[in-house]
Amino acid sequence: MSFVEAIARKRDGLPLERDDIRRFVGGATRGDLPVEQLAAMLMAICCRGMSAEETSWLTDDMLRSGEAWDLAASHPTVVDKHSTGGVGDTVSLVLAPLLAAVGVPVAMMAGRGLGHTQGTIDKLEAIPGFDCDRDRAGLDRLLELAGAAIIAQTADIAPADRRLYALRDVTASVPSLPLIVGSIMSKKLALGAATLVLDVKWGRGAFRTTVAEAHELAAALRRVARDAGVACEALITDMNQPLGSALGTASEVRAAVAVLQGEGDESLREVSLRLAEQAMVLRGADPAAARSSLERVLAAGDAMAAWIRMVEAHGGDPDPDRLARPSRTVEVVAERAGFLTGVAATDLGRVAVTAGAGRSRLDEPLDFAGGVRVHCRLGDRVERGQPLATLELGERPVDETALCSRIGAAFELGDDPPATLPALVLGTVDEVDPGARPHP
Repeated sequence: MSFVEAIARKRDGLPLERDDIRRFVGGATRGDLPVEQLAAMLMAICCRGMSAEETSWLTDDMLRSGEAWDLAASHPTVVDKHSTGGVGDTVSLVLAPLLAAVGVPVAMMAGRGLGHTQGTIDKLEAIPGFDCDRDRAGLDRLLELAGAAIIAQTADIAPADRRLYALRDVTASVPSLPLIVGSIMSKKLALGAATLVLDVKWGRGAFRTTVAEAHELAAALRRVARDAGVACEALITDMNQPLGSALGTASEVRAAVAVLQGEGDESLREVSLRLAEQAMVLRGADPAAARSSLERVLAAGDAMAAWIRMVEAHGGDPDPDRLARPSRTVEVVAERAGFLTGVAATDLGRVAVTAGAGRSRLDEPLDFAGGVRVHCRLGDRVERGQPLATLELGERPVDETALCSRIGAAFELGDDPPATLPALVLGTVDEVDPGARPHP
């Protein structure tokens, strides 16, 4: 049977056979399926979905497409973390040194930008000299030097996902539960940390726009991890507006540094603390004691010192003045007075991508200076002429007028403030009722 027939079967909503998925993953790994057929299957899966069994097969084949490091065997206390993606989400850059500062080692294999989101590896590579490309021996060395390692997916870890991940980004096939589960868990299980904390986003800036959808994904990810023997918990967090005010690469590094210095965005700080606390609880800590320890190292400057150690261990220059800055900026102001009742966070993320923080094709270079700076939060009173956001531009050529228009349209103003606002952190999978209203 040709692979085209398998694509047609999934296109028509029929389940794939075990051999179909094995051929799909193998073809991505070896390169013996043409890119148009890989892209077509990704779109068919995105549109038609997969059963739990198909998703399990996909994850297993992607995991087995390359090496498995089994980090738990040599570093049993190491914690891994993953976010399902959002806008202004710089938590990984805060969480790794924060946990390292309290003696909890962290190892993450992170990704580049996907869809409207900005990638952790792309942000770190905005730091001059920061080298994310490490093999297993390199990862061990980073843990020895700094207690925190954030590396790019290697060519030998889940190589099928490496190719499919890049294709998803440029074929609009990102928001698919089975593809998300397979991508995340193949890498996490291949890395092999004993503890994993997940940040599953819901809302207008997330790939899962409702609480029910986020809960479904969180439960699926946690189930796969626990079935593999990993201590795992997932927090469901709000992404109905950018988490932090900076949307970009270099600008998000500066945002993380500000939080580590005891300043910065309160929402970014709180989500980082909650996820770090959950990681410590999974390692056996008391929740109140964990929170107290984390707040103490932030206040004392220990978390910032851990950031400097981490950056230097990766070959980077921790001086924030070395980060790219925009060569020009354009303020987008409110055309009327009112209360901010809604934010099209996905649209803002796409503007940041276009400005330089992401790619429209696989080989497009990033512009580390490009992005968006947000100046108001849901519920804020805004006066006519008040800045809503600033478009930050570097050297990438863009249609400045069109981007400013898209930014302005992303902010929704009303005569009355919202009656309620979504809770920043809804809770764990077991604490969240997927059918309940997501308000405090």
